[in-house]
Amino acid sequence: MRKPNDITLKEGIGKLLNVYKLKGKFDETSVVALWPELMGKAIANRTTQIYVSQKKLFVRIESSVIKNELLMVRSGIIQKINERAGSEVITDIVFL
Repeated sequence: MRKPNDITLKEGIGKLLNVYKLKGKFDETSVVALWPELMGKAIANRTTQIYVSQKKLFVRIESSVIKNELLMVRSGIIQKINERAGSEVITDIVFL
């Protein structure tokens, strides 16, 4: 039986991340980890480098054809990432 002040583990971890100002870094790391799931295997297999800096997602893709296709749907990718993260983690994507 839960007591009135009890919180779930998820709530506790969320509070911990907020208190230590780690939530942003955690969200950024989640974006990098979720890239294969969000974009699919074909794109993930051609991604050679991916990182986040100042709310910008930097992605190095070895295929110029895929890179050009992703450039055309950049805003949709940003929206998809932020929806999954539950907050605005990414404001722009830079393809290297």
